[in-house]
Parts: sequence; structure tokens; C-alpha cells
Amino acid sequence: MNPRLPSFLKTALLATALMGAGHVYAAPSTEGIVVYNAQHETLTKAWVEGFTHETGIKVTLRNGDDSEMGNQLVQEGAASPADVFLTENSPAMVLVDNAGLFTPVAPSTLEQIGSAYRPAHGKWVGIAARSTVFVYNKSKLAEADLPKSLMDLASPSWKGRWAGSPAGADFQAIVAAVLEIKGEAATLEWLKGMKANATAYRGNSAVLKAVNAGQIEGGVIYHYYSFVDQSKTGENSKNTSLHYFKHKDPGAFVSLSGGAVLASSKHQEEAQAFLKWITGKEGQAILKNGNSFEYAVGQNAESNPKLVPLAQLDAPAVDASKLNSKKAVALMTQAGLL
Repeated sequence: MNPRLPSFLKTALLATALMGAGHVYAAPSTEGIVVYNAQHETLTKAWVEGFTHETGIKVTLRNGDDSEMGNQLVQEGAASPADVFLTENSPAMVLVDNAGLFTPVAPSTLEQIGSAYRPAHGKWVGIAARSTVFVYNKSKLAEADLPKSLMDLASPSWKGRWAGSPAGADFQAIVAAVLEIKGEAATLEWLKGMKANATAYRGNSAVLKAVNAGQIEGGVIYHYYSFVDQSKTGENSKNTSLHYFKHKDPGAFVSLSGGAVLASSKHQEEAQAFLKWITGKEGQAILKNGNSFEYAVGQNAESNPKLVPLAQLDAPAVDASKLNSKKAVALMTQAGLL
């Protein structure tokens, strides 16, 4: 909180930030809150700095990836020191939710996010989003030759021509969406086709770089990897373009980053206030004005103007709370991808 503000104004601002389900929470504890963070560190750091500046509540980050943080929370259970959990994708959120470790998100926070970007049960909430895309080398593939559907990539005609990062949480979220949309049999068949056709890389950035270098014609990634590279030197994306599947295809899946408060948290008021701040006007504006190039999901929130608007992606309707990461991983293992 700005030290130059008079004390009565600081108190008023803090009360506003800590407003929850129809009442004002108590003043923050001196030790602050602990956030288990699987979102990008730079984005979460910007959220933390803005929140702490406005409220005076300290935030300690413990960073890891979706699977690591989600499994750690399940192992720690009620003994976890975490107050808040943030993810890149929703399957890790579902994993912890299914273990019964979340407390309901304050209604005033839920109201800040469109219903399409949060589960109906209110145990966690969307904080950002990213779109699945097919990145391709413009000298290797013409637009007319692009796959019409993500499912087409299992065809023998695509053998040796595309790439993915099956070991990563990003790709596993996409598989979980295919499973929810197409069912187990079709998903397994598609994964077997991927095993036969695709080259595996470690990470979406590696896929983008390989496509850019012409080592492979195309690859399945999330949109923002290209936009982030373009905002810098563009050296790993200058020869590429992005294909949006649209038409409610599984390849148009929009993955939610989630946020939740742990039921075991000893700082419930502060944890709820943090979640409310990042889903509110200031937190969502960081997505528009920063360099993460992820989509804002707040009510009436604007995303970075360089992005294809969410409404134009024609994404399939997927209940993020039903994405089954365990089953997706089991099918990927059965297909020989993991």
C-alpha cells in the first residue's frame, strides 16, 4: 500500500479489497499468504506486486508446474502451508478439487468472471485463458493444406509432419478436452495416431522453434508462445503462422487457468481478497497490458488487442471441472506417448 496515503485512506482501501460475500473481512495478518503458483512466474509476480501495493498484504510464491503443484497439494492435504493455488491449466485444479481441498470462492469474486470461464460449483474460478492452435511453417504448408480438425492429425497422411509436447501439462489438458468432447475410444484412437505420426518435443517453445526452423511442418501448441516470441525478437516464430481450428473443434479448445483458496488456509480473508483482486478490473488489466498474451476472462475485461478475440475462436463448450487428467494420462500411456 502506498506509504504516502493517510492512515484512514489505507484502511478504507484495504476494507474495499477485502470485501467478500456481503461483509468486510478483518485486517490482514502480518505473515501474509502463501501461493502455490503453477502459472507463469512473470504474470503472477505482476499480480502479486499490484495486490500488495494496493492492500499491504504480503504474498510468498512457491513456483512449480501444474502436475507438481497439484500432486503436492494432494499429498500435503490439510497440512499444506498453501493459502491459494494458481494453475496454468484446469486439470490440476480438478485434481485438487476432487480431493476436497478447496473452500468455496466468495460470490463477489465469482460474479467478476463470465459463467463460461468458471465451474458451476464455485470451488475455483478462471483467472486467464489460452487457445489451442496449430502453428505451421509458412514455406512448408499452404493454408489450403492445413488440417480442418485436430482429429485429422491422426490420419496416415500426417505421418512425420507434425509435433507436440505430450509430456507437458499443456498438451495433457488438450487431451483431457478431446476425451471430454469425443469420448474414450475416439481419444485413444487419436492418441495412437499421434504416436505413429508426431514428433515429440519437450515443451511448446521447443515445438515452435522446430516448426520455425523447418524441422517439422507444424505443431499443436497454445497461442501465446508465438505472441510472446513475436513481442521480443521473433527469432523462433518469424517463419510461422497460427491456424485456429474454430467450428467448435477439439482443436479450438480454450484452456482455463484456475485460482482457488485452500480450505486449510489459516488466512481465509486475505486469500479470498487475493483471488478477488486478480479476477477484478486491475488484475485482468495486467493481462491486457502486460506481455503474457493470455486471454482475460473477467466480465467486460479486454484482452491484448493483438489477440484474436475470444468470441471469434468458436471454441467447444467444455466444462473445465470435468476434465479428467488422470484418465487422459492413462490413455496417453496406453498409446505409448508417455
